[in-house]
Amino acid sequence: MPVQLLKIIKGQSEPPLPNHLQKEDLKHLQEGVDHTNKYFQGLVILSYPVTTLRDGTDFFKVVLQDMDNSCSRINSINILIYGKMAEDCAQVVHHGDTFVVAGFKLAKSPTAREDGRHDCHLEVSEEAGSAIYIYSKQRTTDASKTALMSVAPKYVYTPLNHLKDGTVVNLYGIVKFFKPPYISKGTDFCSVVTLVDPSNEKLTCSLFSGNLDSLPKIYKVGDIVRFHRIKIKEYNGQMQGITSGGFASLTFDGTVGAPIVPRTSSKGYSFVHEEHKTVEDLRVWAASNLSISEPAIKLSGVQPTLFFDLTCQLVGKAKVDGSSFLLKVWDGTKCPYPTWKVPVKARDLEGEEVLLRRLRNLTVDILVYDNHVHLATSLKIGSFLRIYSIHTKQASADNDDASHIEFHLHGGTGYGRGIGVLPESNPDVKDLKVFLESVDLSNSQDMESMSSVELDDTFYSDEAFESDLKRYQQLPVTVLTDHLGLNNTELKTILNSTAPQQYRIRAKLGTYKPQKLYQAIKLHCSKCNSLQEVPHEDELALILQGSDIPAPNPELHNTSWYDSAMWITQDQKQRKIVIHFVRHEEILQEPENSLLMMEGGTLKEIWKLTKRFKCVIPVRSTEHGLDLLDISAPFLFQGNKRYYGCKQCSTPKPINSLSSMVAQQQQPSWEPTEIAQVLGIEPLQYVFVMKFTLVDGTGALDAYLLDYENFFKIPASQILTTDFLQQKMQMIMNALCPPGGKLDDFPWLECFIKSYNVRDAMEHQVYYQIFDTTIVEDVIY
Repeated sequence: MPVQLLKIIKGQSEPPLPNHLQKEDLKHLQEGVDHTNKYFQGLVILSYPVTTLRDGTDFFKVVLQDMDNSCSRINSINILIYGKMAEDCAQVVHHGDTFVVAGFKLAKSPTAREDGRHDCHLEVSEEAGSAIYIYSKQRTTDASKTALMSVAPKYVYTPLNHLKDGTVVNLYGIVKFFKPPYISKGTDFCSVVTLVDPSNEKLTCSLFSGNLDSLPKIYKVGDIVRFHRIKIKEYNGQMQGITSGGFASLTFDGTVGAPIVPRTSSKGYSFVHEEHKTVEDLRVWAASNLSISEPAIKLSGVQPTLFFDLTCQLVGKAKVDGSSFLLKVWDGTKCPYPTWKVPVKARDLEGEEVLLRRLRNLTVDILVYDNHVHLATSLKIGSFLRIYSIHTKQASADNDDASHIEFHLHGGTGYGRGIGVLPESNPDVKDLKVFLESVDLSNSQDMESMSSVELDDTFYSDEAFESDLKRYQQLPVTVLTDHLGLNNTELKTILNSTAPQQYRIRAKLGTYKPQKLYQAIKLHCSKCNSLQEVPHEDELALILQGSDIPAPNPELHNTSWYDSAMWITQDQKQRKIVIHFVRHEEILQEPENSLLMMEGGTLKEIWKLTKRFKCVIPVRSTEHGLDLLDISAPFLFQGNKRYYGCKQCSTPKPINSLSSMVAQQQQPSWEPTEIAQVLGIEPLQYVFVMKFTLVDGTGALDAYLLDYENFFKIPASQILTTDFLQQKMQMIMNALCPPGGKLDDFPWLECFIKSYNVRDAMEHQVYYQIFDTTIVEDVIY
């Protein structure tokens, strides 16, 4: 049988493994090595659902941990099972089982860099003569049963001060800040969490999942989380965490002395006795070293112009308009100020009518906006909520001197704004339920003593309803950075006006181009105002390996300001590669501060050098010395950035011009702008170039956006090389122009635009450009 269940009796396998099989260590699983008659044994730490490939073949993936090297940096490997074995194996394998695979094919793993596992994976199928043996984990406490092998996986946990870029790690941390899950790109949910630990380092994690339950169940600052298989990326000198394949989490109450009960939706996870101590130690450390002050108060403690968290019960809800939603809640206490009741018709209010009337003097109306509406709509009446960063605002009705308190949950997730649904097992919910049951409701029904500003639906006219509803129009998702004295102008008026002029507008984004956002990145010359495409990888590779590039000239090696090293590649082309190491005061600089010049290198080889050295300049040999390779290629590689020059405005100088920077007494910083100036290059800047179709009900116009980093608050120079920023950019555009949404539900944009004339021999056109406008900080957070 290709898949067999075995037992361990008195330390021996029953039945025994075939005699011809020999155990292979994880470190010896390498390409080019004969693995015939070898088997690999590991512990099942992760398995994925069975899927069907395009050709109809069943496919099942299992991740095994090497039990003999569990503390190694790489201690797990992917097992890919095909055909009938996939279904057979999926039916019997469980988390924690001991798994033996023989007759496997070893191949390069394309996901090794992403998941942090072995460079290779094992492919298994019945057609290939493979065999799988499973020592099933014990699932009964009957001592009379035969004991099976059951070993809890051993995980290595990395302190936050030991995190490295590009690794996938397991870690523990204390929640210092978090944003409750919210809809991000498409249907994915996102949660942002900032962690700290006793190393006094912090880590901000952006967690994405299509399943809300897969994200950490964090209820308050001070909770403790355990993350498995989180990917670490460095951005702007700071480590960040993002979800990777197989990401899993546990969350614990951070209160000293509270029961250690993991919060998770996973049915299969390990949590060994030693980890109890880890959680307890983190609780004690946090209590002594962190100032965890929650802005959670009761309604009886509410003050005007306050931001606070509220634990409450939902008793009513209603749609107000396309961008706002009403939640009626109570916590058993009474707000000391008159409270505004959001204008909704009785027929639109969902909830138990009798209870709503009994509690009408104890409930408050919270108006939630924009991205919170989706979750608010799905909330069940009677559920217990924790609403984060509610804003109390003091206001007065028109022609009324009496002021009242309004409750708002603004759009975005800045400062942790959001809504969390608490389970009834939550300690705060248990306390709240006991308190609510003790509340005497008899006083709340005295209509004469009501403190709330009630607009009873019986006397609420349609005109008054529409008038008051206008007060709840959503806040714009953009802000103006200058010219605040300008008044708004309708688009119809702008379209009928002459250019050039400047306007302040309030409109919605009907559509935009390009839809593929990577196509919006261009190279812009501020001197001649030209735009050009960013060269594609294939195009750049051809430039770097052009047939007209001369061979390196040995006479140009080892000068007074650089050392040279040359070697010949071992492939068929036998390319000559030369690297020139720039010195300062006759001493080579540390790699992270060094400038290299490279002849004959491929794009891949240059990228490898940029991971170790600060700067790389592609050069070529000429009769007179070294020159820049080609103005079409980057004049400088630095990290994952490429710096280009304008062909029209640049006057390239010989590479020897850099010696003037070396001659300076101070150590050269090798800043791109300085290098460009010395080499006679007019640098091109990465910009976003997009066309927005803006609509305000009176008309529509196309306005162009040319932005380096101000509008989106994302550097255009980094967008093409940073997955995280690409995701953020897409999330922003989805927030401004929700895919598949109705225009009435789109957010407002408040912008400055300027009109200008473009004339040629044949025609005259008026164009519009957005300026001095930026996205609000929390449009997606």
